Amino acid sequence: MIHLEVAVAAPLEQTLTYCLPVTADQGACVEQPQSYVGRRVVVWLGKQKVTGYVLDVVTISEKTPYKIRPISKFLDEYPLFHENSVPFYRWVANYYHYPLGLVIKSALPGGLAPKSIKKLVLKTGSDEFLTLFKAEVPLWAQKLSIEGGLGAAETAEILTDREGKRLLAHLTQKDAVSIESVMAKDGVREKSEICYAFTSPNIFTLKDTDASREGVKEYRQKISRKTGIDLKLSEVKALYSLQNLTQKNNRDTIALKDLRNDYSGASKALIALEEKQLVVRSRKRVFRSPFGEQLRHYPRPNSLTDEQQTVLNSIYPAIRAKEFCPFLLHGVTGCGKTEVYLRAAEETLALGRDVIILVPEIALATQLEAHLLSRFGDMVVLLHSGMSAAERFDQFYLALTGKAKVVIGARSALFAPLRDPGLIVVDEEHDASFKQDDSFRYHGRDIAVLRAKQHGSVVILGSATPSITSYAHAQAGKYTLLTMKNRVGNSSLPVVTIVDLNKKQAKETKGIIKRELQAKLAGNLAKGKQSILLLNRRGFSAVVLCRDCGTPVQCTHCHVSLTLHKGKNRLICHYCGFSTAHNSVCLECRSTDLVPAGFGTERVEEEVLELFPEARIKRLDSDTASDRKKFLSILSQMHEGEIDILIGTQMIAKGHHFPNVTLVGVVWADGGMSMPDFRAAERTFQLITQVTGRAGRGDEPGEVFIQTMRPDHYAIVYSRDHQYGKMFAHEMKLRQHPAFPPYLRLTVLRIQGRVENEVQQTAVGIARFCRQTVKKEKHRIETLGPAPSPLDKIKDNYRWQILLKGRCTDEMHALCTAIKGTRQDLVGRQCTLTIDVDPENMM
Repeated sequence: MIHLEVAVAAPLEQTLTYCLPVTADQGACVEQPQSYVGRRVVVWLGKQKVTGYVLDVVTISEKTPYKIRPISKFLDEYPLFHENSVPFYRWVANYYHYPLGLVIKSALPGGLAPKSIKKLVLKTGSDEFLTLFKAEVPLWAQKLSIEGGLGAAETAEILTDREGKRLLAHLTQKDAVSIESVMAKDGVREKSEICYAFTSPNIFTLKDTDASREGVKEYRQKISRKTGIDLKLSEVKALYSLQNLTQKNNRDTIALKDLRNDYSGASKALIALEEKQLVVRSRKRVFRSPFGEQLRHYPRPNSLTDEQQTVLNSIYPAIRAKEFCPFLLHGVTGCGKTEVYLRAAEETLALGRDVIILVPEIALATQLEAHLLSRFGDMVVLLHSGMSAAERFDQFYLALTGKAKVVIGARSALFAPLRDPGLIVVDEEHDASFKQDDSFRYHGRDIAVLRAKQHGSVVILGSATPSITSYAHAQAGKYTLLTMKNRVGNSSLPVVTIVDLNKKQAKETKGIIKRELQAKLAGNLAKGKQSILLLNRRGFSAVVLCRDCGTPVQCTHCHVSLTLHKGKNRLICHYCGFSTAHNSVCLECRSTDLVPAGFGTERVEEEVLELFPEARIKRLDSDTASDRKKFLSILSQMHEGEIDILIGTQMIAKGHHFPNVTLVGVVWADGGMSMPDFRAAERTFQLITQVTGRAGRGDEPGEVFIQTMRPDHYAIVYSRDHQYGKMFAHEMKLRQHPAFPPYLRLTVLRIQGRVENEVQQTAVGIARFCRQTVKKEKHRIETLGPAPSPLDKIKDNYRWQILLKGRCTDEMHALCTAIKGTRQDLVGRQCTLTIDVDPENMM
């Protein structure tokens, strides 16, 4: 009997053992039982069926004291992940204290984890059923009597209603209805299309035949002579179309939709031709592509810069050795890091291995997509959460089967099912977007290094502003540091000017764009050059205040102010999505006299349009770029010189190459520095340095103007002077006392729930348990808190947190494991506990 280790897609820490179902065809797998690994199965978990993933074939003693349940069925005929991915999944689950089955579920495309759903079924006759109701018959009962059953959504609605639940219990007791558990279907599935081909292709030739009436008549006579079959005119036209498209596309099979487009009467004629055995019909899988419209083509450069060649001379031997080797590539903006990635990928592919390239945001993937498609064509697939479930499923399959060798995407692309990744690139490795902020809280950069280690691969972490932690690892010898200090070509880093908003001159200038920046924008427009304005805050104004009592209009579900979006005439919460009309009422004093305060990208756009009505202005933020086509359209217009001033949030600050941009303005540099986060200054420096790098990438030098109320802050000064080394030294000194990463590790325990008092009591109990365990086990861990989170209410949930600080990873994980072991005793019934290892977001 073959037994399988299965991880279920449920919040269960341990794996389970099942045996093969009696109906399973074991013959093909007796010789190679490991072929079960990676396949999805349906298994019983308690009283419900869930999806599981086969991890291993295990040996079980015949004297096992408990009964082993069989697998209900296999959902796939092939594995969805390779056997060599299992150790990687196990490590990630253990490190981030997240259930293994849910880790694998996150790694697979959405819609591939069906679970039990409940449906209501009528067991008696309709008339007899209706007599059981003493009062008015509910609408759902009337529908049930007519249709004999209700769907999962309707059943769930009845079961959540107190009266409906009571009524169902009565009907079940009378044996009038039953609630049946069935497995839902996959949310995505393979797409196929009907295709046709000739049974004997050589019979049907088109030499010296045209599409004219006489040509078709001549073709009909030729076919009739060769086959001895008298064909209708419509059938001849269908054959002609099939032969024409076969030769034109150099393919044996042609899709029915293409045949119909070529000849509208093809469908009926082809059925008749199939009966006459002149054509054969088949179904062919269709792969849905997320790339859409044609991207820009980037030719392969004939030569490299000296720095690019030097860096590659260090990377090539590691790729050829097929050994784990982590590199930190620190290169200034515009130095040509992308070409280094592409050449390293070429070398990896030449050795028959695969490539994964990660970017922090979907928007940045578009930049590298074009380069990769230009260089590697159909070998490239895209994986990120912005794609439809169907597109992601197809792209995943191409990577799984080896038809694609290069995967590009945001952090989730790290789980791409490539069999042998030989190179993993993490572009803009410093970006906090690589850390997932909900559910499975993994860090894409960190587990990229881990996956490279497990596969014996090269990993390149690239950035103009490396994270303090990564640079410290390079200084300590954990990573090999590669440096590129010069831009490609003759371009130099831009000259940066700081505009002090505290000065009288700046205060006298009305509006957000001050006099110095206004003058430079006007000059740049006159020269026909492009400009970029950065403000890392979308919307029109950050807050709306009541004139009568001064209270800001807050979200009813979160303790945050609503942001005015003038284009939509709505006040919107950026945390839960709640919105209300812009002419709302103050909840404190019921006044309707509200005034917007602060500013966002919408307000900057409005002001710039007033200052320069003749300019071509576009805005790029998550409001305008939510649609991929719109986003690509704006980028294309920018490349073609059809935009004079581009206004946007951080998505315009990284990765873009606009050679005609000679001016960058940072509208307000202070937004992130006041955040209650020890990385606030580091992130401000990174954002300003990145957007500074958009200027002067062409033949003409660039200028940058930074508007700030803190001109002497070290993050502003070092970004002005392009001094990453000094910024790193300054941060390391600050983080030594009190200690913060990279001197130690952090874990945040987050407790949330709808009852504030219960959340607080749970947090106090967990903090007490941590201190007692640390004292008992003599761990070197500091427990800070509990305290309300800086954002103490989000989506109707009150939030408290506890911060754990320690230098020993094993001790930190031992404490987290102990907390999980007593979770039922520590966590209130209406509360949830989340363990966030190596947090990026302290809010």
